[in-house]
Amino acid sequence: MSERFRIFATCDIGKEALDRLREKGWEVEVHDHLQPPPRKLILEKVRSGIDALVTTLRDRIDDEVFAAGAAARLKVVSQIAVGFDNIDREAASRHKIPFTHTPDVLTDATAEFAFFILGCVARKLYPAETQVRANDWSTWHPYLPWLGDEVSGRTLAVVGMGRIGKSLINKVVGFDMDVLCHDPTYEEHSFIEAIRWLMEVRHRERLCARLQKIEYVSLEEALRRADFVSLHVPLTLPGTGRGEPTYHLMNEERLRAMKPTAYLVNTSRGPVVDESALAKALREGWIAGAALDVFETEPLPADSPLRDEKLVMNLRLFPHAASAARATRLSPDPNVGMAGRCVQGVIDVLERRHDGDPKRMPFVVNKEAF
Repeated sequence: MSERFRIFATCDIGKEALDRLREKGWEVEVHDHLQPPPRKLILEKVRSGIDALVTTLRDRIDDEVFAAGAAARLKVVSQIAVGFDNIDREAASRHKIPFTHTPDVLTDATAEFAFFILGCVARKLYPAETQVRANDWSTWHPYLPWLGDEVSGRTLAVVGMGRIGKSLINKVVGFDMDVLCHDPTYEEHSFIEAIRWLMEVRHRERLCARLQKIEYVSLEEALRRADFVSLHVPLTLPGTGRGEPTYHLMNEERLRAMKPTAYLVNTSRGPVVDESALAKALREGWIAGAALDVFETEPLPADSPLRDEKLVMNLRLFPHAASAARATRLSPDPNVGMAGRCVQGVIDVLERRHDGDPKRMPFVVNKEAF
């Protein structure tokens, strides 16, 4: 008979996924509330001897938590997110506790969401619907009360050429867009060549009236030339030694470098954008608009400069919902859903799969500790 492990989940990640753990005879306790559990409760559960802790981006999992886990019997922290800014990686490694995340399965959902909100702000979808719902739509007119901007045939700058950035590029090719690529870490030219071949085929077969272009450029050139700038970089802070910092990557200087007709989209991490500078840029017309799914502080504070009523027409705000698609969030299948991949991370560690070697477990982040 297998060992009866105890798991505490700080959030309900879906019954089907959690039932995969229960079916093994393991004890699963869920903090079944909309708001995250207080820190005191997380520490209490860890100290009580749980074997696995399932977390979300809302939970601060730092040295105190890992130290408590090392002193008790915590074997793994499994996060239902691709990002892990909330987890102290050095502390996890120091205490030899692996932590896992859920990459890949949310790639397409996040990329398509980025494209959807890009179109939403450019074509003024929110104020258009508001006009209808408020019964303010009185007649059709060629250009009053406003016009939006086309997306097809324009130039998109993708800043951050990881999985999500590349997925977005795959999608916008069908909208006849040119693409400017920038990545602060590496350049994957084989991908660019594949997309360039696809663009050539579309043009040759008369699926696109002109030959589209894709190329790697500097950040400065990308901002100067793009009609749309979409951010897909991880959050890296100054002084951490993890490459070029992305904190406030889009600051006042870089927002001023964009075209006054251009739009900014952020589905990466909130602190990548200086929100005060962005509010100023929108008020003073340095750029045409922005769409954000992430913020420096979440939920968005009541006194945020982004809540300025003067910005409503040109600024779209969303509740960190890029991966909020049914299958992507809740499927128990680890090849489809975040919940399934999160649970698989727990199973891999507790059942000592992959010969019990965390370095070989696909969803373990801090492999360097083992």
